[in-house]
Amino acid sequence: MTNTSARGNESAGVILAALLRSGRQVLLPFGDGSPYDLAYDDDGKLVRVECKTGWCTDGCVIFNVASSQRDTKVRTSYRGRADIFGVYCPELNEVYFVPVEDVGENCARLRITPTKNNQAAGVRWAEDYRWVA
Repeated sequence: MTNTSARGNESAGVILAALLRSGRQVLLPFGDGSPYDLAYDDDGKLVRVECKTGWCTDGCVIFNVASSQRDTKVRTSYRGRADIFGVYCPELNEVYFVPVEDVGENCARLRITPTKNNQAAGVRWAEDYRWVA
């Protein structure tokens, strides 16, 4: 898939399926313009999920953590507008759930292989966020 919308739809579909397989009740916002793609009920608390597509580079799954408007090129943080990023990485066929507060406001990296200098402090390991249903 080369179309950005189709790639986003695929990621949202895989993330939705992962939540459904785990027995979650999933809610879909009506219409465009919502700051999140779906939500689920977690024992009475609504968890807002923004779906993202991740890609592998240099031993990391990378994904964007800000929305951008094509016409104005303004980037907006999801802090306060979503609770969790649901990230699907097609190259690994893996889903990750990353709290919005765990990442910066531009781009996030989840490390899948050890660093070349064996640094471990401050590393955000993909395994810690991998979805296992």
